[in-house]
Formats: sequence, structure tokens, C-alpha cells
Amino acid sequence: MKLTQQPISSALAVFLLLLSVPAYSQFDFSAQVVQRSEFRHGYGQPISKGTDPAVFISYRARLQFEYKVKKLRLYSSIQDVRTFGNTSQIKLNDPFLSVHEAYAEIFADSSWTIRIGRQELNYDNFRFLGNLDWALQARAHDFILIKYEKNALKLHVGGGYNQDNEKLAGGIFTTGNQYKTAQLARIEYAYKNFDFSFLFWNDGRQFVVKDSTDKVISKGVRFKQTIGLPTLRYRIKNTTIGAFYYHQLGKDVANKTMNAFDASLFVSQRVPINKEKKTGFTFTLGAEIISGTSTNNTSQNNFSFSPMYGTNHAHNGYMDMFFVGGRFENSVGLYDAFLRIKYDATSKIFLSLNTHYFNAYAKVYNNGEKLSPYLGTELDFTFGYKIIESVSVQAGYSHLLQSNTMNVLEKVAEPQAVQNWAYLMLVYRPFSDKKFIGLLF
Repeated sequence: MKLTQQPISSALAVFLLLLSVPAYSQFDFSAQVVQRSEFRHGYGQPISKGTDPAVFISYRARLQFEYKVKKLRLYSSIQDVRTFGNTSQIKLNDPFLSVHEAYAEIFADSSWTIRIGRQELNYDNFRFLGNLDWALQARAHDFILIKYEKNALKLHVGGGYNQDNEKLAGGIFTTGNQYKTAQLARIEYAYKNFDFSFLFWNDGRQFVVKDSTDKVISKGVRFKQTIGLPTLRYRIKNTTIGAFYYHQLGKDVANKTMNAFDASLFVSQRVPINKEKKTGFTFTLGAEIISGTSTNNTSQNNFSFSPMYGTNHAHNGYMDMFFVGGRFENSVGLYDAFLRIKYDATSKIFLSLNTHYFNAYAKVYNNGEKLSPYLGTELDFTFGYKIIESVSVQAGYSHLLQSNTMNVLEKVAEPQAVQNWAYLMLVYRPFSDKKFIGLLF
């Protein structure tokens, strides 16, 4: 009897507490679940002969809490991310539950807000700053963000300072692949059919130099700046012309001088079939150039652009050969010519086919021999269906025709003849209009 009475009493106490909240306050609760099964046979890197494919099921369950009172908003989201089978059925606890976001937001007036805490930074086309929603764990920053938003103008400025933990002395930051300090400034403006944004990001990485006895002889922070026009978009009826440009300066963590860029241009044409039923085709033709460093470079210059905190799965092919999970960083760069075709069969069903033609930006050498710049061609098929308003199914199949140059860069001596990847995903998002994940239309 006591085993059932205690949970009931706890739930009743929470319910009574919510009833006692003043009338001018508001408490909202929402949730989402993403379940994805994958077949990986060349995903992320060409698979070698004699290697078996990977097959697994993973999921994310996220609970989101929001409390509003007068000019204050408190928000947090807790998520559980795991692969089916990686936890014993009778395990008491595990490390897979985590806090994704937790912040306070103060509304100074109708235009100014201040947000402090762990939060997503999700801007523009997610090329440089994205919430990484495709990866089930996603991405959030420990950040202070000041926002001014009025009419068509948005100005965001902020920064973050990271440390391993509370310390009595010292300040060396050891968490991998993260900035120790960063500053952001972003302006967004919309005028009639034209959208524009400007971004400045200053990224400071900890460096440590040790001698042969492991004694620290030098330490500090090296700063790399990214300046960009993430959004340049003009719409004429059913035609959209878009572009973006980023440039990186300063020093990388290895003390090399940065001089790198990322540029893209595309044209998108909507061909409606039935406007009332929202059916039709969308054709998008474009290219992206990401600068890189030749494999025989011996200078103290780094020409390899890094998208750093973007949702890179949405760009350069869904098989994630480039810039996902640290892959292709400080490499030869990329030319990506792409054609995206999307067919909206109904307001609930879509089919898409993306084609990517990849070339290396910088020269590739192998044992002194200059190789062809051609890296490969990728085909990405995607299907999406909103079963009901709260539940969607998303599936995809990708096929890569990689070249010998890519095999050399990836150090795969004997690749299998077929390189492919497939997935099936269920998305449960009853309180969000984002019913599909990781796609760029």
C-alpha cells in the first residue's frame, strides 16, 4: 500500500502547487520523441571490403518546461538519448539523461530581452550556427544573449565563457572541440521581398604547450574570427535567388594564420500544380565553394574553412562525408554543385531527390602524384508523410559513387563496390510545426 501511496501523494502535491500559481503566471509543458533506425554501409566514410554494415535503432525523448510570470520566462528541456540495447533492462541508472537547455529570459520591454543560460543558437540556413537537430543529442551553448527585435529588424549580441568546473586556482579549459570564450553579433533585416543578415563570431580556443616532462611552458587563448553574410535572399513570385558568404581570419588553435571562406549561390523555382491543395514541384540549382588547404602545404597558413557549429547534415549530402562529427576539418575543401528536386504530392506527403557533384577545392597529392579533384557523386532520396498532425514518418536512401581521390583522403585502400545508407524515422512533435528533421529545401 505504501508503494502506491507515495507516488500518488507526490503527484497531488505537484498538482496543488500548480493550482497555487498566481493568475498572472503561466506554466506550459510539452514533449517530443524521435525514433530512428539506420543502415550504415559507407555513411561518414567509405566502407572497406570485408567490413559489415552497421544497423541500429536510436531515439531521443525530450521534455520541455516553460514558466512565464510578468516580464520573466524560465525555460528548460531535459532529454534522454540512447541506442536500443545499450542499457541493461535492470540497470538502476545510466549517463544518458541530460539537460539540453536551461535559461532565464528577462523582457525589459517590447523590444529588448536578455537570455542567460544554456540555449540553442539556431540562425539562417544553419550552415555556421545551428541546433544540430538531426543529431539526436542536438547542440546548445552556455551563453548570454541580448536581443533587440522590432518590426523587420533583429539585433542579437552575446557571448560565452567556458570552464571545466569550479576551481580554486588555474584556468586551463580542457573540454575538447569547444571554445573557451566566444562573442556573437548578428543583424537581420527584411525589406519587402529581400532578406539580409550579417554575422560576426569571435571564437577563442585554449592552447597548451608542454615540454618532454609534461610541464606546461606556454598557455593561452587563440582567436579565430568568422565574418559573414549568412542570408542574402530575394523572392520574385515563385522564384527565389539566394546566397551566403563567410570569411575566417585570425589564428587557429595550432597558431596558423586563417584565411578561408565559404560561398554559395542558388536559384529555386516553385512550380505549383494545385495551390489550394499545396501540391507542386520545387527545383533548386546551386553551388557551394568551401576553401581548403592543399595536402602538400608547408606554410603556416590555414586556408580550410570550418562551419564549426552548423547543422552540417543538411548541407553537402546526407551521407555526412563532409564536416559532420569533425570529418574533413582542415582538409582540401569542397566544390559542391547540387540540384534539389522536391515534389509535394499533398499537403502531408513529399518526395525529394538531391544530387551532389563533389570536387576538392585545393590540390590533392599522393606520394608526390597529383590526383584528380573529383571526389564523387551522391544521390539522396527522401520521403516524408504527416500521419497525423502530431506524428510524422521520414525515410531516406542515399547512394555514393566515390572516386579514388576520396578513398585516398579517407585512407580507405580497398573500398566496397557499393556505398549506401538508409534510415526510417518517426517524429512525434505535437507542439511544434517542425515535423521533419535535418532537411534543406
